[in-house]
Amino acid sequence: ATGHVLADLAKDGQKALIAKGGDGGLGNLHFKSSTNRAPRQCTKGDQGEEHELTLELRVLADVGLLGLPNAGKSTLIRAISSARPKVADYPFTTLHPNLGVVRVDDEKSFVMADVPGLIEGAADGAGLGIRFLKHLQRTRILLHLVDIAPIDPDANPVRDAKAIVGELVKHDPELANKPRWLVLNKLDLIPEEDREKTVKDFLKAYKKATKYDGPHFSIAAIYGEGTNPLIYAISEALEQMAMPEIGDLDDNDADSDDIPARQE
Repeated sequence: ATGHVLADLAKDGQKALIAKGGDGGLGNLHFKSSTNRAPRQCTKGDQGEEHELTLELRVLADVGLLGLPNAGKSTLIRAISSARPKVADYPFTTLHPNLGVVRVDDEKSFVMADVPGLIEGAADGAGLGIRFLKHLQRTRILLHLVDIAPIDPDANPVRDAKAIVGELVKHDPELANKPRWLVLNKLDLIPEEDREKTVKDFLKAYKKATKYDGPHFSIAAIYGEGTNPLIYAISEALEQMAMPEIGDLDDNDADSDDIPARQE
């Protein structure tokens, strides 16, 4: 009730002692002796700890989907996993987090989380997305989905994408500092001969506006087009993140004779 975090269970099987039980008292049997076979004595135990708790659920996922409502997040997770979130042509179709397991091959898989989309002003309480961003705090990679071919003639994909990043930074700078990849969706709505130019123009304007220098992927999630390179890139990146870092010794700090041979 005070807001103090007692435990953060972030791994499978992890346990924490929240409230210690009281010490038990001594019963009649403890006072039994050769001369007192039926004692009528006892001692009272000590009171245990008591807390009023708030439990908060945060899903565990490797990859989180970020973007405006109707950017195609639910369509993407349906296309590459067995998850079946609701998909419709109106905003805020997703009202709660959805998890999907993406199978790369028989030996590799990762978990993807889809949450309600963000809108401009979300950090100040507009829309639904901010309430669910906590579910992305465990993720290692964020995929920022952008509708590259919005139906609304007044929509500006570059402006909208920049606004989403701004809301993320305003709400949780730590989350905003996670690796964030750009995924340009709904490529199928652009004539094939215009796709390359549309993507190139967007990237040029977006990078200029946000200084973005990360990877980007162009997909048509509804048909699964372009999703395989995205899946393989995510899997490879997650493997690299899971590998332990081996620090290189500086020749100036240690003589080569002092370095033990590394066993393979």
